[in-house]
Amino acid sequence: MTYKLLIVDDEMANLRLLERLFSPEFHCLTASSGVEAIRLLEQHDIAILITDQRMPMMTGLELLKRTAAVRPHMVRILLTGYSDVEALVEALNSGLVYMYISKPWNNEDLKLRVNRACEHYLNNKKRQALADANQRLTQRLGDIKLSVVAALREMLRIRDKHAHSHALRVRHYAMTIAGKIGVSDEQTQELAIAALLLNIGLVDVYRKGASGIQESPLKQRAQEQSESEAKLFHSIPELANVAEIISCNGENYDGTGLPRGLRGEQIPLSGRILRLADEYDQMVLPQATAPMTHEEVMRFLIQRSGKQFDPTVLEILSQLSSEELGTHRDRDGTFQEYGVLAQDTVAAAYPEAVTLLPANHATLGIDKVVSS
Repeated sequence: MTYKLLIVDDEMANLRLLERLFSPEFHCLTASSGVEAIRLLEQHDIAILITDQRMPMMTGLELLKRTAAVRPHMVRILLTGYSDVEALVEALNSGLVYMYISKPWNNEDLKLRVNRACEHYLNNKKRQALADANQRLTQRLGDIKLSVVAALREMLRIRDKHAHSHALRVRHYAMTIAGKIGVSDEQTQELAIAALLLNIGLVDVYRKGASGIQESPLKQRAQEQSESEAKLFHSIPELANVAEIISCNGENYDGTGLPRGLRGEQIPLSGRILRLADEYDQMVLPQATAPMTHEEVMRFLIQRSGKQFDPTVLEILSQLSSEELGTHRDRDGTFQEYGVLAQDTVAAAYPEAVTLLPANHATLGIDKVVSS
């Protein structure tokens, strides 16, 4: 393949000399000014640009600055005289120049340097092609990841609408908390996905197993199905961080949780946020028991600061109002699209909580759940 070489010099003699020197190996284009060179660069895919520094109207360095973004992979060579030291230093420091050649030049040496510049151009193109391919692959994997998440979420919606509604609310709480803490966009996205997939995995078995709740054959089959689904996204590399967040939802901040007994910052920040958001929703909008108000839930959770929950994350939640979290909408019926969660995990996780709940909840049957 013959690559294009653009030669820019206001002296016609130099243009003709360089054109004759390189025309056997390159498709040579010539320009006698920076303006003419820019027009050619817009029309042609130039591999190498050789420009004189001292030209009227536009210097060689100015030409390189104005065209760097147009042809980022183009290799740029600057012809300079011994009196152009300042321009040369600026060109080298700015990274606009691959090499400089002093006048007068040696033809054979110049040819050797230009051939080396051509190899550099090819390497640049290969690196860019690889980067583009990696970007396309990353995008494709991202699309697959989102497709898997959407499929699993739809599976959850069909299987258990209450759990699906719970997942949507937990996602909202978790992202609100993450935004206040300043979690990165990438981590926030993973946290949102973890919230949507939380009820597909094996989280509940850790807490229910710890409290001695016996599973019926029907529940056992449902748990086996959940285990299969959990293995699915654990086996997808793009969901590895999400799976890690979900796996920490049974961990306690003081190290007494399951399955690994992680303590404090050993638990990923996203995992600590999700744990709190999940617990909060199960108390504010339960299915089988009377709902607690935002203020009642916060009093309940603050009792467990440093035990089950990260004090810093809990402090952020305590600064949010029910209006900011959206839980107040359920009181007037405008939150009904979310439904309520079919879970009794509050009592299963906290059997001692009966002494801390408001008295009116005992008359509404929550005492039965707490003592189970």
